[in-house]
Amino acid sequence: MIKARGKRSLKSHKLPEKLFYKIGEVGRLTGVEPYVLRYWESEFPFLRPRKSRSGQRLYVKKDIELILEIKRLLYEERYTIEGVKKRFSEPSLQLVGPEPEAGGPGIKEALSRIKTRLREIIDQM
Repeated sequence: MIKARGKRSLKSHKLPEKLFYKIGEVGRLTGVEPYVLRYWESEFPFLRPRKSRSGQRLYVKKDIELILEIKRLLYEERYTIEGVKKRFSEPSLQLVGPEPEAGGPGIKEALSRIKTRLREIIDQM
């Protein structure tokens, strides 16, 4: 089993103001080894950092938030890899779905889903 190096979150650690973070920086910020991050990329299709021309992984804050949530589910909640995949496929964890038509009934559902997810995130803090 892979050990977590320590509990860290975006809330407890101020991220440097950057657009992109390299894999080593993300590892230090999240407490997850780079080889584990590369493995998670192969397992979780929603975790896909951009790559530079030289092939270096470039993570954004959203990617770091996903990594922290995956880490929490795996190490604290004791989910399996398959369990995390199922959890992220649940509608309540999807911030965006099919784009609703302007002024149509889908906007209310989309906003409601976003509001629910934001409350879940706040409750986790």
